[in-house]
Amino acid sequence: MTQETAAATTDAVLDREETISRDELETLQLSRLQHTVAYAYDRVPLYKRKFDEAGVHPTDLRELSDLAKFPFTTKEDLRLEYPFGMFAVPQSEVARIHASSGTTGRATVVGYTKKDLADWAKLVARSLRASGVRPGMKVHNAYGYGLFTGGMGAHAGAEALGCTVIPISGGQTERQITLIQDFKPDAILATPTYLLTIADAMIKQGIDPASTSLRYAVLGAEPWTEEMRHELETTMNLKACDIYGLSEVMGPGVAGEAVETQDGSHIWEDHFRPEIIDAFDPTVVLGDGEPGELVFTSLTKEALPIIRYRTKDLTRLLPGTARPAHRRMGRITGRSDDMIILRGVNLFPSQIEEIALRIPELSPHFQLELTRPEGHRMDQMTVKIERRDAVTAEGAASAARVLQQQIKIHVGSSCTVDVVEPGSLERSNGKLRRIYDMRPKG
Repeated sequence: MTQETAAATTDAVLDREETISRDELETLQLSRLQHTVAYAYDRVPLYKRKFDEAGVHPTDLRELSDLAKFPFTTKEDLRLEYPFGMFAVPQSEVARIHASSGTTGRATVVGYTKKDLADWAKLVARSLRASGVRPGMKVHNAYGYGLFTGGMGAHAGAEALGCTVIPISGGQTERQITLIQDFKPDAILATPTYLLTIADAMIKQGIDPASTSLRYAVLGAEPWTEEMRHELETTMNLKACDIYGLSEVMGPGVAGEAVETQDGSHIWEDHFRPEIIDAFDPTVVLGDGEPGELVFTSLTKEALPIIRYRTKDLTRLLPGTARPAHRRMGRITGRSDDMIILRGVNLFPSQIEEIALRIPELSPHFQLELTRPEGHRMDQMTVKIERRDAVTAEGAASAARVLQQQIKIHVGSSCTVDVVEPGSLERSNGKLRRIYDMRPKG
C-alpha cells in the first residue's frame, strides 16, 4: 500500500453500520427483512399473488434462513408489471423514476421515494469513500445520465460525500480529456472499458495518461478482471476499485470495494440481503464461497421493495475484510445470460479478457464473433483482438497462436484468433458490447 493510499484509508469516518459486529448486523437484517416481506405482500399485488401461489406468508419468516421459502423475482416480473405495477407507494410519493434501456425487451421501471434517494446517495457515498474518494475532492463523473441509474446515482453519492462533481456523462471523449486536463479532478467514475477508451485517446493526442491529476477510479456497470485493473492502474497511475449495483435493486452502490484491500466489493448488508443459488437449480441455496448466481432482497426500500431478485450475475460470497461484518462479492465471472455455449463448452467474455491480457503483445480491445457457416452444424467463434502499437506482424501472428492455445487449455474450446490493427475495433462510450452473434436465427 502506498503512503497516499494509507492516508486515504485512515482519515475516513465510517457509518456506524460499517463497524458493527456480524451478529448485530444479522439481527438488524432479520428485523428489516420481516418488515420488508410484510410490506411488499400488503402493498404490491404481484408479491401477494406469488406468495399465495407458493403457499408462504410473511409470518413464516422467523429467521434469516426462512427467506429461502419465498419465491424469486425476475426481470420478467418487472416487465409484466410495466410501467408502475411494482410500486408500493402512490405516485404522489414517488420522487424519481429510472428505467432500463429496453434493448433486450420491454424496459424495467424502478421508482424512488425521497427516503429511497437519500439512502441511495448515502450508500454510493459509502462506496466512494471505501474506494479512496474523500470530501473536498473533485470527481469527474463519466457515467451516463438520464434514465440509466449510473450517472445520477453516482452524482448524488459524490455530492453526499462532500465532493465537487463534474457531471460530464458518457461520450464526447475529446471533451472528457480537455476537462480532465483543465479541471484536474482527483477521481473518475466510469465503466472500466470507457476509462480504457479515454486512456487510449490521451495516448493518441500525445498525452501521458499517467501524468494527469487522477488518483482514484471507481469503476462498474460491467464485469472486469484483475488483469484489466492492472492495465488501467499501470497506464493511468491511479488506484482502481469496483462499485456494484443494478437498477432493479437500487443502482450503483449496492456494494463497493475498499482501496486498502482491493479484494472484492463489500455488500452493504444493512440494506440488502444477498444469497447465492445454483444457476441451474435455483431451489438450491449455496453456502459462502460456492460460486453461483447472486440474488438480492432489499431491506429498506419504500417505492419498490424487491424480494429475492435473480440478478443473473455469477459470483460467490466471501467473508468481509476491510468491513468485517459485511460479506464481499468475488469478481463477477459473467452473467448467466451472457454465457456462450460453444460446442458444449460454457465460456464468458471475461475469461477471454483474463487470458489475453497475460499476453504482452495483445491489447484489452477484443470482440467475440459467433458464426455457423453454411453447411456446418457446429458453431464457430472468432476472437478479434487488437495488437499493441509496437508489435510487428510476426509478433502478432505468434501472439494469436498463443491465445488460441491458451483458450483451448483453460476454457476447453477451439476458436479462431484474428489479431487486428490498433484502433480498428469499436470503442466504449459506456457499456461495451463484446459479443456479436451472427448465427442464423431459428
